Formats: sequence, C-alpha cells, structure tokens
Amino acid sequence: MSQLSNTSPHTTGDTRLDDQNNHRPIFIECDNLVKIYKVADLEVVALQGLDLLIREGEMMALVGPSGSGKSTLMNILGGLDSPSAGRVRVGDYNLLEMTRRDQVRYRRHMVGFVWQQTARNLLPYLTAVENVELPMALAGFPTRERRERAADLLDRVGLSDRMNHRPDRLSGGEQQRVAIAVGMANRPAMLLADEPTGEVDNASAEQIFHSLRTLNEEFGVTVIVVTHDITVANRVDRLVGLRDGRTSTEILRRREGDIAIHEEEYAILDRAGRLQLPEAYIDTLDMEDRVRLRLEEDHIGVWPEHNPQGEMSSNGQEDEDYDS
Repeated sequence: MSQLSNTSPHTTGDTRLDDQNNHRPIFIECDNLVKIYKVADLEVVALQGLDLLIREGEMMALVGPSGSGKSTLMNILGGLDSPSAGRVRVGDYNLLEMTRRDQVRYRRHMVGFVWQQTARNLLPYLTAVENVELPMALAGFPTRERRERAADLLDRVGLSDRMNHRPDRLSGGEQQRVAIAVGMANRPAMLLADEPTGEVDNASAEQIFHSLRTLNEEFGVTVIVVTHDITVANRVDRLVGLRDGRTSTEILRRREGDIAIHEEEYAILDRAGRLQLPEAYIDTLDMEDRVRLRLEEDHIGVWPEHNPQGEMSSNGQEDEDYDS
C-alpha cells in the first residue's frame, strides 16, 4: 500500500523544511502552463497544465528525462519562448504580455544564462575578464565599473588567477565558472543553468555548484539548474521532478551551512486533483491501469487493483506501507 500524506510544502502541514524560505516573496509563478509545438501536421504537447511556485533567492533544480518539459520550461522562464496557454510571472514581468522591447530588456537585465555548450557561453578570442565585461559593455556600463565587477565575479568563482586567459587555455570546469560569471555580469535576479556539469568531471562539478551557491548566498540571485542528472539533488535545496509536461515530485532539503540535515520528498497534487506517484512505488507494488483508494483521517491509502488492503502479497506477507 502507498500512503499519501495530506501535507504540502506550499499549503498546510509539516513546514519544518519550508520555514526558512516562507518569509521570502514568490518570485516565479507558473499557473496551468501549456506549451504546444506544431511540427508539420502534428502537435507536440511539451507542457500539460504545469503549476510551479519559486521563491526569491531559492537554489533549486528541475530534473526529468528527455521529453519531460524541463527545457521548454527553462526557455519560457528565460524569455526565449512563449507558452501556448496559462499564466507565468517572473518578478514584476507577465511573460505573456511582454512586447518585443520588453523581452529584450527582460533577457538583458532580469535573467542570466549558463549553457552546457561552452561555445554558447564564451567568445573564443576574448579573455575570461573580457568575456565577463562584454554583457556590461553592451548594456552601457562605464569602463571602470565593468572592469571592477568582472574581476570581482571571477574572484568569487575562484578564477582570479585565470582572468587573462582565453577559453582554449582553460579547463572545461574553469570555462563553466567563467560562464557563470558572465551570466551574473548584469546583476540578474535569476540565473538559469542548463546542464552546467554535463561535460565535466565530478571534481569540476563540485566547484561549479560551489560557485553557484556562493553567488546565490552573496547576491540573493534565484538559481535554477535544469538537468536530467538526479544526483544534483545532493547539491541544491529543492528539487522538482518533471514528467510528461507536469511537476510530479519534489524534494525539499534543510541545511546548516553546507551540510544537509533533513530532507523530505513530496508528490505534487495539481489543481485538477491529479497526482503522479513515484515510479519506484509503482514498480515495487506492480501498479497499473486502476488502483484502489481509501480515505483515512490524515492520509489516502492506495493499493494495486489486484492486491487490495488486507490481502497477502505474493511472498506470503502483508503489504508494507510506503510514504510519499
């Protein structure tokens, strides 16, 4: 049997993990978000009524397999694409009502990007410090201010001794840390990182996430990492799993310094009452097609259709309870 608690990280119930963030205002609000792509005569539904709230200053990750909708969501939040229906707000911006000029201003000042491919992040003929200065030059920052900020950002990501090197003289991990500094150049409120550790080794990945956390804590920037790698759960405070274009699971972690001292996993209940059970639970209990439900005082019981409550399982023992 699977036992589903009626608590939610966004409503009532156990708030041990959320108390540290609940005082922060909502920064990103996705409400019944839908995105449909048309390919020839076919329609591909990438987002199917997705709901998501992200608070100001969070460091979190969107995780899911290919086709789950995570890249589509990132492109919408970054102002690179528009939803087909629903509502999405980032700070004071309503992303469905922006003019073309608003979109340019939004991408230039509100959001920073870190892409997996180095070629999308850095110009090969510029040094590290020149790459960081470039967005500020395009935004009209004075020369002295942009040079000082570029040097400061490279120092914060641990590359003060590499600022005069071009990308071909830097390791893959160092290039990604320069890219993080580039993304932070124009003081964005949100930093989007698309598979930032996808092409580096574990040691470099740790340095990249340390840099992201340093900037998150020191500048209060909201950091969203988009990845298929579930191991990033150990490096962020909140992980939201996407499946079939909707949020499906969520892990919240409470920290003291760099040490995670408690975490809790939730399933996401959307406005239509839909709930995606974790795949591990479904596989363990051999659930498919229909399931049995029972409302208890403080939870909902879920059983496989072929093995209702009280029946003995195939190994001759009563079913165990699973919490989610």
